[in-house]
Amino acid sequence: MLIDVSFVSAFLVGLLGGVHCFGMCGGIVGALTLGLPERSRRGSALAGYLLAYNAGRLTSYTLAGALMGGVGWFAAHWSGLRLAQLGLQLMAGLFMIALGLYLGGWWRGLARIEAAGGRVWQRLEPLGRRLLPVRSHGQALLLGLLWGWLPCGLVYSVLIWSVSTASPLQGGLLMLGFGLGTLPALLAMGAAAARLSHWIQDRRTRALAGALVILFGVLFVWQVLSAYRTAA
Repeated sequence: MLIDVSFVSAFLVGLLGGVHCFGMCGGIVGALTLGLPERSRRGSALAGYLLAYNAGRLTSYTLAGALMGGVGWFAAHWSGLRLAQLGLQLMAGLFMIALGLYLGGWWRGLARIEAAGGRVWQRLEPLGRRLLPVRSHGQALLLGLLWGWLPCGLVYSVLIWSVSTASPLQGGLLMLGFGLGTLPALLAMGAAAARLSHWIQDRRTRALAGALVILFGVLFVWQVLSAYRTAA
């Protein structure tokens, strides 16, 4: 029997993907922090803004995961075929392998997906500019909601994974778990960016993260193929 995609696994993928988040979103965090009033760039005041940004981002991730889980549910139940869901799960496993190759710096194919998603971002980015400069937690939350739709191969890969759950609830929880896994890297950027940067950008760190995500993907594909043999 196929093991369901777990919240903990998604969290670990997000945690390992922090090496990518640091490079892609580090500039955003830095720019948003520098755009705050000087009195808001320290201590608990800064923490409140960072939490608001990320609460918005995680909300968008969860909504996107629920939508994609709904797409998976429709694909699996409309056809009435168990094999349809297995096909979606196989695609998710292959995307996880691609994600690991991307994180490790061995293959840049997912960058093309980011480029395609850039068309959506072109429509959303002007809305974000209207919220700047940020002067309240409400503005920070809204900006975080938009940030959640930033083109990102890492996010898109996990969204494909959420399709395979064939459930809006499970898809939403999967993306929430992934988003929570990315939090340590993004929240730490303000306080310890200089120290973290050297470690996270290290080629060995990226290679280790990529290899572990590839292992997740291979395991997932193996589970799908085992379930397929049982269903056939």
